[in-house]
Amino acid sequence: MSEGNVEVRFEPFKEIAIMERNYFSNPDDIARFISVIAGGKPAGLYWADGVVFLYFPLPASTEIAAKALIEDKRVYWTFVGYSLMPKYQSTIETKEKIIVPVIDMSSNPMFRKVASWLKEQK
Repeated sequence: MSEGNVEVRFEPFKEIAIMERNYFSNPDDIARFISVIAGGKPAGLYWADGVVFLYFPLPASTEIAAKALIEDKRVYWTFVGYSLMPKYQSTIETKEKIIVPVIDMSSNPMFRKVASWLKEQK
């Protein structure tokens, strides 16, 4: 097959299975949380549809996770932390002067769907 014959297609996930979730009462608390778990390394949060969040995917390196990903288009997020943040802002700065970047993912339908689901869980 020559390079000119490469087919590109979009196959989105059909399901995201969230195994554990934690609601933070405000964006500052989730910023503190990510700062602690990142151990001082740079880390950021995602924002979509009025929700700021972080997630940890289950690596597809296990046979079961890889099978679910390929055959069922299902991914597992082992943990999701989230807080309501109605308006997007590019950073969250806590009173301790922790500054965490926030990435606007509202253009992504999957992230919007996750945000919508998380709002219903609160």
